[in-house]
Amino acid sequence: MEALFKAWKTSRKLLLDFYDRYSLEQLNKIPGGFNNNLIWNIGHIIVTQQKLIYKGSNLSGYISDDLLAKYQSGTKPDAFVPQKEADELKTLLTSLIEPTIDDFLKGIFINYNERTTGTGFHLASINDAFECNNYHEGLHLGYMMSIKKFV
Repeated sequence: MEALFKAWKTSRKLLLDFYDRYSLEQLNKIPGGFNNNLIWNIGHIIVTQQKLIYKGSNLSGYISDDLLAKYQSGTKPDAFVPQKEADELKTLLTSLIEPTIDDFLKGIFINYNERTTGTGFHLASINDAFECNNYHEGLHLGYMMSIKKFV
């Protein structure tokens, strides 16, 4: 799990760099041919991690229901994300890592709801969920690398 957590931290640092390189307007821009933007992908990554790890274990997690509803799978940007929300997402990118790792080390993920994701990953355990999360974040980082060429 140590290597998995290291990869997750690296992924989140790469995502954090988008805040330094792009303005709020650029983060919100949906380029032609795309159905989302950089900031939506960041929100989606955060929400999906919480759903995979915490909701999959019947636990609450650390994000609001409003964020969950706005960025979960099947959603798309429906309004300009203001600075306050962008700042909240920026904070969540890194602030959720240590509490999640601590929760794992404390053993709070006792039960996991076995299922197959929409992308075909079979999740039978919390370890599977962490692995799937890293894959998912890498996938969306790739989308973001494509989007950034057009903003």
